[in-house]
Amino acid sequence: MTTSGTFPGTADGRRRAVAFVAVVLALVVSLPGLAAQAAPARDVLSSQDKACLACHARPELDRTLGNGERLSLAIAPRAFASSVHAADGCEGCHSDLDAATHGKGGSRPVASRRAFALGQMETCRDCHKKTMKQYEDSVHAALVKAGSEKAPLCTDCHDPHATRSAKERGAGQAQAAPCQACHGAITRAFADSVHGQGGDEALVCKDCHRTHNVAAAALGDHLRTGCLSCHKEVATSHAQWLPNTQRHLEAISCPACHSPGTTRRVNLRVYEGGAPQQAGSVGVPKFVKLADEAGRTPAGLDARALWSLLQEFNQEGAAARTVLRGRLEVQTGVQAHRLAAKGLALKDCDTCHRQGAASFQSVTVSMAGADGRPLRHDASQGVLTSLESIGAVGGFYAIGSTRIKLLDVLLLMALAAGIAIPGAHLVMQLMFRRRRARPADADGPSKERS
Repeated sequence: MTTSGTFPGTADGRRRAVAFVAVVLALVVSLPGLAAQAAPARDVLSSQDKACLACHARPELDRTLGNGERLSLAIAPRAFASSVHAADGCEGCHSDLDAATHGKGGSRPVASRRAFALGQMETCRDCHKKTMKQYEDSVHAALVKAGSEKAPLCTDCHDPHATRSAKERGAGQAQAAPCQACHGAITRAFADSVHGQGGDEALVCKDCHRTHNVAAAALGDHLRTGCLSCHKEVATSHAQWLPNTQRHLEAISCPACHSPGTTRRVNLRVYEGGAPQQAGSVGVPKFVKLADEAGRTPAGLDARALWSLLQEFNQEGAAARTVLRGRLEVQTGVQAHRLAAKGLALKDCDTCHRQGAASFQSVTVSMAGADGRPLRHDASQGVLTSLESIGAVGGFYAIGSTRIKLLDVLLLMALAAGIAIPGAHLVMQLMFRRRRARPADADGPSKERS
């Protein structure tokens, strides 16, 4: 009977012995790391912090607020010990509490969970001054100032007792998690888009919208600029097949062609002067009042109302001339995030450049409000053929198109004038030459007779 597998003196036995020793050495080397992972993370906490967590670790610990809401006071010790705030300890953020008397005397009244979160933001400011400045310039902060109860505060995106560093968070899904709490439909649409399915290279919300200084999508052209920052070859690649490339890129939003199945509209944006920012600093109440009055009809703003609106903005003494700038864009934010691979992009010119094109059936007039979000009013299709909007729609008018009949008529008139005026001038020259020549012929014979 062969027993080579049972004695270490054999070749097979020696291989098994070597493998066993290797496993043991690997375990010895990894034990410190495993022990560190298994060891309670709360060892990094001070004795005072541990005393706080002895009570606050109870899941049922909460408090009834002024409006009847229940505010949970429970804190997971292990999560807090692993957070970036652990080194500061409890009193680093709760300096208003006296550890010696906390829980024994009366507590300050709190109206609601929202009021509590607003108050705690001042504590965040103590350490995060730069970040708070960015936040205060964002559309989220503008909504807070406007009284919105849904605009995100620090604690809506960051659990102060479990906040980890950006390097530890890592994956893009974790980055998008706070956004999807309010923007669920958009987050789902983005997840199915070409940008959301890139694996490790997939974009996350902050790549286009920034993290704390989030700007409203309607404010200027920063989103298109964001697209061009990655797609630098756009002008060259589009020029290979798209006539008037630069004009298309200026007057058409990227999703209008790159989001399949989208519904489009013409948006006439109110701009103050030549600045690439919509007129949000001046005239918002005026726009709201005039547009509301004119927009009470089912058809929305008509050409006369649009003319009156611009006259109000451009009164004598106005700092800058207010104009309209037309742009073809998608109808909803969900559609704007449902971008597909470039092979599925719209390349059929007839989609827009034909009479009765669906893209031109919906027209709006908008300007940026004080918080950057668009103030938008529906308009009648007739405004596209009005003199007031000629400068705006001219940006995406194609010569020979029959979408906008007034421009077609004006174009034909201009062509006719371009041909008729030189022709008439030539005819007049010939006529005057003949008239000047006739008296000379008539005087000749009379002189001979005399």
